[in-house]
Amino acid sequence: MAYMSSTELNLPLTGGCQCGQLRYRVTVQPLTLYCCHCTECQGQSSSAFGMSLRVPADGVQLEGRTASYHRDAENPLAVEGVFCPDCGTRVIHRGRGADSGSSIKAGTLDDKSWLKPVGHIWTSSAQPWVKLDGLLYDKQPDDSYAALIAAFSRS
Repeated sequence: MAYMSSTELNLPLTGGCQCGQLRYRVTVQPLTLYCCHCTECQGQSSSAFGMSLRVPADGVQLEGRTASYHRDAENPLAVEGVFCPDCGTRVIHRGRGADSGSSIKAGTLDDKSWLKPVGHIWTSSAQPWVKLDGLLYDKQPDDSYAALIAAFSRS
């Protein structure tokens, strides 16, 4: 299967929770797609990593009831996890700052066939059997995702 480039994505992108109560629409071109290997994403995804589709904060429209979980991230941004109150599926992570953006949990997209991450963050807690390629960050990127965004725009 051929992967779509980041400039060929047909908007809106849609997705939602497992039970269908919470739906979303991404109405702007995504900024980047990466894998996060932090222990929270490992636990939340029941896997070795979670995939995040980074979009501007105003580029996501939610439909349905939401619940949220707030935690302090190590980088030191505060993070909010948005999930369905019925089935518990987390669909978005977002910072609490005005221009911090949102990270769609890529596994909740309706069409996952085009997903191809350009990098990995929090590799310091990656499972040892995972083979990594692309841009690698030991922890949170300190460049406001600039290199990941640039790589995604070239993909």
